[in-house]
Amino acid sequence: MNNFLLKSYLKCKRKAWLDFKGDKKLKNWSAQNSIQNFVEFKTFEEYTENSLFSGLKGCKDGYKGVLGIKIHSNLKQDLESVIIPSILIKEKGESIWGKYKYIPAVSKLGNRTAKEHLFDLALSSIALEKFQNSSVCHGLVLKRYKNHIKAEKIFLKDKLKDKAINIFFELKNSLNQNIPEITDNRKKCSICSWQKYCDNEAKSKGYLTDIDGIGLNTSIFLKKLGIKNFNQLASFNKKVLDQKLLNNQENNIPKYLKFIDQSNSYISGRAISLPNRDQHLKIFFENHPGFLIFDIESNPDENHDFLYGLLSIRNIWQNSTNDIYEPILDLNNEKKKISESEILKKLKLKNDWPIIHYGDTEKIAIIKLARKANYIESEIEILKSRFIDLHLIVRKSWILPLKNYSLKTVANWVGFNWEQKNVSGSKALFWWLQYQNNQTNIFLEKIIKYNKDDCLATLHIARWLLNNSGD
Repeated sequence: MNNFLLKSYLKCKRKAWLDFKGDKKLKNWSAQNSIQNFVEFKTFEEYTENSLFSGLKGCKDGYKGVLGIKIHSNLKQDLESVIIPSILIKEKGESIWGKYKYIPAVSKLGNRTAKEHLFDLALSSIALEKFQNSSVCHGLVLKRYKNHIKAEKIFLKDKLKDKAINIFFELKNSLNQNIPEITDNRKKCSICSWQKYCDNEAKSKGYLTDIDGIGLNTSIFLKKLGIKNFNQLASFNKKVLDQKLLNNQENNIPKYLKFIDQSNSYISGRAISLPNRDQHLKIFFENHPGFLIFDIESNPDENHDFLYGLLSIRNIWQNSTNDIYEPILDLNNEKKKISESEILKKLKLKNDWPIIHYGDTEKIAIIKLARKANYIESEIEILKSRFIDLHLIVRKSWILPLKNYSLKTVANWVGFNWEQKNVSGSKALFWWLQYQNNQTNIFLEKIIKYNKDDCLATLHIARWLLNNSGD
């Protein structure tokens, strides 16, 4: 057992078990994990000013940062472990190496310092104290943002160390038992390497959280009402459920009744049209010279939209040689004080074209740019009125036999295929980080090709909606 398993355990007990005992052939590559590893190494590299070495020789030679140290440690009776600190950072002190010692450090994505960071540092400090014969009173959590490293000092008190040992003991017991049940709180499953493995089991067992809109708290509430799986939910009498909800003082009754339809659709594989669905498509039938399909690729940790993709469509119903895709890149995340960015100029040139997008990210980003460019409120309101959120239209028009209504899920269901296999926003971000690191244009080409397909996927969904209207 090691501290990496503990990180998995804190996220999901089942993930830790699978990481330890699962069939690795069933494990999928995770773009998110690759991003985390890439950013972590860049963070360590910059924080130590490239004074990095791997292994015991790095400690003996006094490198500022040392990677890849494995420390066998007996945390308490019958609790053997292998602790692999993410990195050791040199500082003043006394140790077996001489007039310096090492403290543990970890890196993080996002702003939150989580239990996994604290417990990792605590376990590393326990093992490191014996390893170098020197006390370790604190560790560091490193965060990289816009090429600057912020170091948060974490004091490693006995209470924290005891908690870390206890949770490590829980991990040991868990690994010695049968595989844990799938977690009901599956928000983070989308970035897990074992997602497909767990999804197959969840569907076969009828997990309520497979139904779009049902999260942990809702599933607990439904189980309280006697509904244990989505098969029971699909066959549940709406009037009976209505009364049960009233008895439990639940006000949002339509939401729960819709779950019955969503379950039926999911089980049967058939879409269910909603009343008045065509009223949401009226704008497509109005006389417009064309439509813009808009999609953004972003690095949320750097607050950087690095690619704006625009697909100009003359005829929403069919492809044309006049259709043009334009990728607009922001390679340096520059915050110049300019009157208008290139993307705003492009939108202004076709100010009578509606802008189709999927989800609210694109609209929020453009309005933010417009405010920075000192657009007056009346101009911003006109700009807002041009946006057509296809995600919202899909939800208001149809119940689809899907786990979620993301662009990838819906577009795949209506028959669109991305040219590059197993792509995602996370993979595009990974390519972007690779490009930033080595300036190899092949990564930009992959991102642009992926973004163009996202625009085409959005168009494909729009056409599916139009082709299935009025029946």
